Amino acid sequence: MLVRTYGSAVYGINAQKITIEVDSSRGVGFYLVGLPDSAVRESFQRIDVALSTNGYKLPGKKIVVNMAPADIRKEGSAYDLPLAIGILASDERISPQLLEDYMIMGELALDGQLRPIRGALPMAINAKEEGFRGIILPSANAREAAVVKGLEVYGMDNLQQVIDFLEQRADFEPVRVDLEKEFFQNLDNYEADFSDVKGQENVKRALEIAAAGGHNVLMIGPPGSGKTMLAKRMPSILPPLTLEEALETTKIHSVAGRLGTNVSLLTRRPFRSPHHTISDVALVGGGSYPQPGEISLAHNGVLFLDELPEFKRSVLEVLRQPLEDRVITISRSKFSVEYPASFMLIAAMNPCPCGYYNHPEKECVCTPSQIRRYLNKISGPLLDRFDIHIEVIPVPFKDLSDNRQSESSRKIRQRVIAARKIQQKRFAQYPSIHYNAQMGAKLIRKFCKIDDTSQQLLRAAVERLQLSARAYDRILKVSRTIADLEQSPDIEPHHIAEAIQYRSLDKETWGNKY
Repeated sequence: MLVRTYGSAVYGINAQKITIEVDSSRGVGFYLVGLPDSAVRESFQRIDVALSTNGYKLPGKKIVVNMAPADIRKEGSAYDLPLAIGILASDERISPQLLEDYMIMGELALDGQLRPIRGALPMAINAKEEGFRGIILPSANAREAAVVKGLEVYGMDNLQQVIDFLEQRADFEPVRVDLEKEFFQNLDNYEADFSDVKGQENVKRALEIAAAGGHNVLMIGPPGSGKTMLAKRMPSILPPLTLEEALETTKIHSVAGRLGTNVSLLTRRPFRSPHHTISDVALVGGGSYPQPGEISLAHNGVLFLDELPEFKRSVLEVLRQPLEDRVITISRSKFSVEYPASFMLIAAMNPCPCGYYNHPEKECVCTPSQIRRYLNKISGPLLDRFDIHIEVIPVPFKDLSDNRQSESSRKIRQRVIAARKIQQKRFAQYPSIHYNAQMGAKLIRKFCKIDDTSQQLLRAAVERLQLSARAYDRILKVSRTIADLEQSPDIEPHHIAEAIQYRSLDKETWGNKY
């Protein structure tokens, strides 16, 4: 008897319907076709034992399984459950009546328990798009899939429950998630807050500007000056995720298997801080079976690279294209996938190998050639992609012992949100542009016009600091953000002057300085 069950395959952060055709006929053998990978081919043994444990047996017949479309590779163990149900229905052990209405996915343990799978959210979205009534998943993935409105989501603990549901032997309630409650309840709950930071007012100002305009930041300073502490508090002053951003971010973490059990929706902007020993593939994504890398896991959030010169040069250079395009394409011989990568890059580094150049108390033991060699680990093109450079100096004791409360992240975030609203209105007719850092040359000329005084000031800075054309554009974009924070419709000379200060660590300037 020929029956069909339906599953889903994830490519990039989207899913595609997979039709699983199962036929039982006279003969002996099990044949699985349709470009399955090794994990799918191994499913026969898992299904055999799981069925036996639950009182069922594989039919003593010839079983042919075709997974269509046949030219798309099927990966992973999530096809165990639809394959097992298809085999039972083909042998007329269970009714095929409801199989056309539900998409089914899940990994089987040998005792028939269902283990969590990756990509439940994009699968649920695909099920709704394909017109299915609902989707059956392991219970650990049910809340994640239940954020899709208009789709019945059933979380099951084991194979027997799935069979009972399809045979209509018991009543099961679909999992429901109050999306409004889930989304809004944790928007303002951050453990790390800027009120904990003593001193560093100039760095806080730079990070506020960065948050308001989505600018990349490079912090340079000696060990213990607070670079990592400041970076970790960056998400607390960024605007809250919109529902659309939350869904897209959740999809990426779901595909990567980083969402966690019984999590329905990510409501905070991600903060990713990979170690400097990370490989190129782990950072940008890829592999023989492509998976999102750290830059995609940081989508709509912050990617923090501590000890920037310690990263391999090849790793740093692959960041250049995603920083401009805000997307990463992984190409293989037979297919390519695309992952979003719109993130804020915050990096921190020491000023020299020993870390104490220009320290107010400790003496630097590095030679000028050692310092130049250390700084040369960061290429000029990568350095140009940082809109803001800021020096972080150790906090004096009088500031550390000051008991006055510093400004909270909530107050800073209110100013950031107000500046972002100005930018949303400005870019209303440009759907792909959301904040100032995303402006291209054409939009910079349109929205970053300056008067003659500002033009002369900027010309002097470019000539003196030997700035590149990209650095020139970034000064204008940062100036536009500073003006937005002040609710100013025009870029004033003092906005330009402040923005120029944030280019003081350009490569040419470093060479002169050291």
